[in-house]
Amino acid sequence: MDSILLAAILGGIGGLTRGFVGLLKALSLRRRILWGYYAITVLIALIIGIFVGIVFNFDPRLSLLSGYAGTDILEGIYKSFAVQKVYIAPKSTK
Repeated sequence: MDSILLAAILGGIGGLTRGFVGLLKALSLRRRILWGYYAITVLIALIIGIFVGIVFNFDPRLSLLSGYAGTDILEGIYKSFAVQKVYIAPKSTK
């Protein structure tokens, strides 16, 4: 199976799983279910699964996990690679 397709499928499965947990929670609290929002979050999870799979050499477990974690995993990856800004104070001329 093509690696990108596998990453997409696993990311989508992760997103479906997370969404299903959210649906169960909404049903238990008797809240209205926003099906459009659910579909968009699964689509985003699929896309995240693809990109995380590409970045990390198509590890299927990471694609599945990234689909489940959603945008939380992107934030964590960004923070782990973010360059810290260093400010240098101007030299005093006294």
